[in-house]
Order: sequence, then structure tokens, then C-alpha cells
Amino acid sequence: MAEIKTQRVVGSVTPRPIRPAGKASSERNKFLIIAVLAVFFLALPFILRPLLAIFGPTTFSVTQSSINTTLIFILLAIGLNIVVGYAGLLDLGYAAFFAIGAYTMAFLTASQSPLYNTPFHTNFWVALPISFAVAALFGILLGAPTLGLRGDYLAIVTLGFGEIVPITFNNLNTVTGGDSGLAGMSQPSLFGFQFTASTLEAWYIVTLLVVFFSIFMIRRLVDSRIGRAWMAMREDEIAASAMGINLVKTKLLAFSLGASFAGFAGAIFANSLGSANPSSFQFDVSVLVLSMIILGGMGNIWGVIAGAVALAMSDRYIIPFLTEQVRKVAEGIPLDTTLVNGIRTTEPNLIKEILTNIGGNSRLLVFGIVLVVMMLWKPEGLFPSGRRKMELHAGAPDDPQPFISGSSDPLDKADSTRSLNYNPSVTEETRDTDRDRKDSKE
Repeated sequence: MAEIKTQRVVGSVTPRPIRPAGKASSERNKFLIIAVLAVFFLALPFILRPLLAIFGPTTFSVTQSSINTTLIFILLAIGLNIVVGYAGLLDLGYAAFFAIGAYTMAFLTASQSPLYNTPFHTNFWVALPISFAVAALFGILLGAPTLGLRGDYLAIVTLGFGEIVPITFNNLNTVTGGDSGLAGMSQPSLFGFQFTASTLEAWYIVTLLVVFFSIFMIRRLVDSRIGRAWMAMREDEIAASAMGINLVKTKLLAFSLGASFAGFAGAIFANSLGSANPSSFQFDVSVLVLSMIILGGMGNIWGVIAGAVALAMSDRYIIPFLTEQVRKVAEGIPLDTTLVNGIRTTEPNLIKEILTNIGGNSRLLVFGIVLVVMMLWKPEGLFPSGRRKMELHAGAPDDPQPFISGSSDPLDKADSTRSLNYNPSVTEETRDTDRDRKDSKE
């Protein structure tokens, strides 16, 4: 036989695949939508001010303050989503990192700080990334002793850490100011514009830019090898370790990066108020942020943002507004009085008492009812990730998963799989065809 020789072309380059026109157009449209939304949100306070001025002089300030607080909660929620949603580590003490970021900003910028007359006293723009780094460091310090813990045990340890930090800040009177906290922070200035507690639009823009930066960072992390390692660890730590994932490094990265975004939020929150107080960082903050993640959809950053907006605006703006209207209605209900033996007595009014209680003490009641209804109606959250939705709806009646083709009796299926001659690739239809061929040959 003649030998066929092949000659390799030196310097040949494999042609790159041509990107489909539809995909390029889709990416372009996505970029345009994001750009339009970014411009809209940046201009939002300047649009709201003339519109809300119609309803009263204080309506805009109350609304804008609630929106600024909502942005802070968005930062907290997307940071905790790294730990809970992506890495699968239940953290009930997340408010501790919020407090650490706030007090780091206070130590570096407040006039009451023990560092005031030292070279470490600085301005807001320098203290902001330092708060990010200090919170990340404390995330590593918390994560290091909890590497061998899972589930409920990890939740209890993080809960203890979340209680220790604000109590420590509260008890160190000479360093942190105790109950009154640290006040007199030097607020930032930019291009000659001086920030104050009343410049709500300026604080909104700064916080919004930090939120945009955080979303960009987190999305890049999730799409990287680190993000895939987090999700593999969340699904099965043993399998992830067997595949070569360093669980120690992966867990510490999750804790530190999740804590760092809380440091961002705490630093902006404290400086915008002008003080850091331990009463702002209690356990209820951790529960509220965790509820935002569960409500919005764990593992989906856009769902988490939606959950943060829904719960923060409801808790800080919508529910207080509605309860205030109910209280005003209760105050407008007159009470009947009667004169008995020269003594004027007021007859009780059941409706007035019910409405008064609702207007004064119903904030947490309404909040709890909303959460219970949501968990019963949509347990995976408003906008869950695809994997999370599949986990919660696996084996649903409307999506049956047949075990083995053939008999519907599970015992028959189990007996067939125990047989030594069992071959899962051979179906009942194949067996019938082989039997007919054998009969025709005979």
C-alpha cells in the first residue's frame, strides 16, 4: 500500500468562530437597557423633588431618606447573599460587620474619636475603602474558627458574634462613647460641594454609585472560578473537596467578601447620619437582611435587590405611612359620654381601640404577616435562581419523574434492578422486537 504523507502547515491559525448577529444584538440591547436605567436612577431625586413638593414640604425629605436607607439595605443584602445564597453558609450575625464598618468610619473621621489628634485621623474618601478592608478582615477572623461547622451550629456561632460586637461597642465607654456613640464626623466634600446630613440627594448619588460598583464586582466574582467553587460547596462540601476545591480558602473568601460590603454600607450609613450608635446594629437588622434574601430569591442578585427594595421600603416608608393614616382615622372617631350621678363617664368604643392599636403597634405584625404569606405562596422567593427553583419544586405532582420505564409498581421496578441480567439501556420495546426476530427465524 502506498503511504500517504500529510504535511502540517506551519503557522496555521484556527479560525475564530463568528459571533452570531443575534447574540451581539442581544448584548447591545442589554447594555442600552442598563445604561438607561443607570441614568434614570441617578436623576431620580431631581425628578421626585418637584413632584413630591405638591404633597407638603416634608414629603420629599421623608421619601428620599427612606430611599437612601433602602440603598444601604441593598448593599447589606447583596453582601449577605454571597455568604448565604452562593456559599450556603447561614450567617445570623451579619449586623456585626455593619457595625464594624460604621465604627471604623467613626474612628477615622469623628471629632470624638480617640484617633482625632493622631496621623490616623483622615477624611471620608480615605476611610471608606479602609472600612471595606477592616470589615473583610473581621470576616476572616469570624470564618477561621467556624470552618468545621455547618448548618445550625454555624448559625449559632454567627449569632453569638452578632451579639458580642454591639455589646462590646456599648461597653467601651472611653473608646466608643458607650450608648451615645461617636459623633462629630467630618463629612465629605467633592469639587467644592460640602456634604451634610440634609444633602439627601448627594448621599443618594454616592450610595447609588457604591451599589453599582458592588453589583459589578459581585457579578464578576460569581461568573469566575471562585463563584463556581462557592456554589459547588453549597451543594455538597464533600463532593466539592473531592473535586479539588480548597474549602478553607473558599469559606474564608465568602465570609470576608460578604463582610466587606457590609463595611461599605456601615461607613456610608454612619457618616450620612454624622454618628455611629450601637443601637443601630442590633439582631433585628440581621434578621431583616436575611428576610430580604429569602423573599427576593437566594442566589439571584437581582431577586435579592428586589427583596431588599420591597422589605426596606415597606418597613421604613409604606407601613409607617399606612399605620399613621389608620391612627388619624382612630383619632377622628368621637367617644360618647354619659352623666351618671353627676359624674361624666366615657363609653368605650371597640372600633376606636382596635384602630388605635393597629396604628400604634402593628408595624411588626404587618411585616410578619407579609413574610408568612410569601413563604407559603412562593417559598423560593420572588425571583429565584434556576437551581433554587428546581430544588424546591423537584418531584412536584405536575412534573412527575418516572423511575424506570415499564411497570408502575415500585416493587416490580426494584426487583428488576436487582436482577443480574438487568440492563438499563434495554427497554420493553427493545425486548419485544428481539423476541419477534427470534420467532421469525425459528
